[in-house]
Amino acid sequence: MDPHLKKLQQEIAASVEGLSAEQLNWHRPGKWNIVEILEHLYLTYTGTLKGLSRSLASGAPPILKPTLKDRLQCLVVLGLGYLPAGREAPQFARPKGLSPETVMAGIRGKIAEMDEALTRYAAQFGAHSKVLNHLYLGPFSIDQWRRFHLVHGRHHLKQIRRLRSEIRNPRKQDET
Repeated sequence: MDPHLKKLQQEIAASVEGLSAEQLNWHRPGKWNIVEILEHLYLTYTGTLKGLSRSLASGAPPILKPTLKDRLQCLVVLGLGYLPAGREAPQFARPKGLSPETVMAGIRGKIAEMDEALTRYAAQFGAHSKVLNHLYLGPFSIDQWRRFHLVHGRHHLKQIRRLRSEIRNPRKQDET
């Protein structure tokens, strides 16, 4: 498995280790709980898989050229590993109420499935060809998709760590 995606699997597993069902479902008013954050990630992996599947079925990689704006945004997100906060998740990646069991049991497998699809795509069309457009950041290559999912996952794992801290320290809830 690709090192970025392997690390992502490990970091996600560590982020929820030892949490009870009650803790996984706790949230501040109007915010996602830990299961919903993980469901969002799960849905982004599913979205990438669907996009790759369509592209593989077409028999040729799409011809995608990044704009200057795309390149600058990629530099920040993929080069610096910084995903700015505040952007609303697209509709397809918003939690839909999947069961915690489905999300918790399936997220590791979805990452592995995505890695396999990216590997197949690279074998068929080359690892450096732009394979899919990211909704906000433009076209990504295989390696860029792997890096993006690690950066995006870490962005949300920070939220999970904050929630864990608030669960352990109830006073922090009043301060935010």
